[in-house]
Amino acid sequence: MKSDLDTRMQTNNLDALIVIGNATYNPPMYYLTGGGHITGATLIKKRGSQPVLYCNDMERGEASKSGLKVIPDGTYNNDSLLKEAQGDSLLASAFRYKRMFIDQGVHGKIGLYGTADIGSEFAIFTRLQKLMSDSEFVGESHDNSLFMYAMETKDDAEVARIRRMGMITTTVVGRVADYLTSCQVRNDELLLGEDGTPLTIADVKSRIDLWLAELGAGNPEGTIFAIGRDSGIPHSIGTPTDLLRLGQTIVFDIYPCEAGGGYFYDFTRTWSLGYATPQAQKLYDEVKTVFEKVRDNLDLNAPFKDYQRLVCEEFEKNGHQTPLHTPAPVEGYVHSIGHGVGLNIHERPFSRLTSSDDNILKPGVVITSEPGLYYPEKGMGVRIEDTFWVRPDGIMEVLAEYPYDFVLKMKNWGR
Repeated sequence: MKSDLDTRMQTNNLDALIVIGNATYNPPMYYLTGGGHITGATLIKKRGSQPVLYCNDMERGEASKSGLKVIPDGTYNNDSLLKEAQGDSLLASAFRYKRMFIDQGVHGKIGLYGTADIGSEFAIFTRLQKLMSDSEFVGESHDNSLFMYAMETKDDAEVARIRRMGMITTTVVGRVADYLTSCQVRNDELLLGEDGTPLTIADVKSRIDLWLAELGAGNPEGTIFAIGRDSGIPHSIGTPTDLLRLGQTIVFDIYPCEAGGGYFYDFTRTWSLGYATPQAQKLYDEVKTVFEKVRDNLDLNAPFKDYQRLVCEEFEKNGHQTPLHTPAPVEGYVHSIGHGVGLNIHERPFSRLTSSDDNILKPGVVITSEPGLYYPEKGMGVRIEDTFWVRPDGIMEVLAEYPYDFVLKMKNWGR
């Protein structure tokens, strides 16, 4: 939570932090400002003090909604800075940052965060480091940054926002299921669109994007909607020209966020339209069994990676390769069991076998559980995923319920 930031700064020996970039689609800036139309901003937080937000003069009204102290960029005369830098715009920017730090009484070890063009910011901070010999500018690994630790636990308001995204997500999934099962089916088992032409992956995705937008969600990471061989490749987003056909596995992994780059939800179902082959049904049943075993055995404060080991052991009993004994498998079970969800689609706690022991299921974390089996050469893949909140009472609550039907019955098909 935000209240953990100062503690994490002390643990990481940071005297201050600076966050740069827009307030949208920029998790550290969004976390501290609440988002909104704030572009190219700079936020400085000294340890033990409230953040200060520097913004475009024309956006000071929007910036004030953050509740933070706001200082318009016009406070520093750009023309005089450029003159002082003898026309070197990058050096002028470094001068500007230096004045901000002096005004806020900041020096020492300073952490760098945010989203911006890496080339220009590297050039600016290289010059700034030479101007501020009493300070050190440092970065952190994404997975273990102080923001990742602070964001790991969610308060009730954050959980409510993730839950709302779950309701939007499952509403859209339901619309997709209804749309597909209402399609006409050609004699060769291809689905037809309203115009009588075969339905494609691209056709379905355009509807997904439209329905998400109508319900107030963004889709910055895209959607996985993959059929047949593509469903056997975990992060294949699906080939746009692939046709929708009965009896093939469809992996539908949807992970939208609040419009403007807010909180995400993560959800997957696997479908087979009309009927399923015996091989696909067997694969689905194995995944569903493991999904239920994990769900029923999630324990408060347990290391998340313990469930990765559990899933690997269960799948290996059935003859599938897993990361437990096969380095980088390309079929079978090929990924980790889950991850945290919040302002990032992937955040702490992580469940890799190599994850540190402090990635635990403590109260307030929101995680996914998503076992899957993948056989691209057999033209099939299966994944099931829900998002869970670890409640303060230790209960693991699914934030958006949705049926686990594998075979979806077609309304206009006689078989």
